[in-house]
Amino acid sequence: MEFETLLFERRDHVAYVTLNRPERLNALSAALVRELRAAADGIAADRDIRSVLLGASGRAFCSGADLMQDGLIEPQDKSLGESIGASLREHLNPMVEAWYALPVPVVVAVNGIAAGAGTSLALVGDIVIAAQSATFIQLFAPKLGLMPDLGSTFHLPRLIGTARAKGLALLGDALSAADAERWGLIWSCVADAELTRQSEAMVRRFAGGPTQAFRRIKKTFNQQPGQTLSEQLALEADLQSELGNTRDFAEGVLAFRGKRAPRFTGE
Repeated sequence: MEFETLLFERRDHVAYVTLNRPERLNALSAALVRELRAAADGIAADRDIRSVLLGASGRAFCSGADLMQDGLIEPQDKSLGESIGASLREHLNPMVEAWYALPVPVVVAVNGIAAGAGTSLALVGDIVIAAQSATFIQLFAPKLGLMPDLGSTFHLPRLIGTARAKGLALLGDALSAADAERWGLIWSCVADAELTRQSEAMVRRFAGGPTQAFRRIKKTFNQQPGQTLSEQLALEADLQSELGNTRDFAEGVLAFRGKRAPRFTGE
């Protein structure tokens, strides 16, 4: 796959996707949104890909939506509010849903600022690793008179609780990577110099792991809120039954009995 606003590489069962608009702090333009959706669709269709690393070039992960560029929000014959809603429903939301629904583990490496929609994009990851200098910030209300979108109102309360989620949304204060780790928003905060190494080590670990189990773990945890214990137990039983017939499970049993490390193939 070739892109203008993304770097894309597939290597050793890993898809490396890098936001590549450093001159705009990787703000989400219409083209970047389209290409992120296309990249997600391509990854989902490629059974050889067993994990994904989403990162960014330059000094920021993503500064949010690019409000300075024509194309992302097009009023035409609509009001500005109607245009914003149409852009979300037709372009931005489907992109976020495509990334969230990817069946393989997604590691997100956050460097610099992740603002507004940039935070939402980071939170589609299963494992989010942030550099110590990174910050997460919701500027919608204090700067624009808007509210968080692209899934932040879904993820934030689930990850850090309603009180802290409301505080971030209402105040727009920056959250350091260290506090994001302490609050449970991200998996880990690492030294800036370690971000690439640790993120790549994590994604390679997933690429060599039991892919079929990872797929079902993601499916289970990504269920919408409201699932009862009985429904969740039934879902777990169904998916665990499927896993019991995989080659990776058979290999895991053999490796356990042989007191050796398993050699998973993803089948």
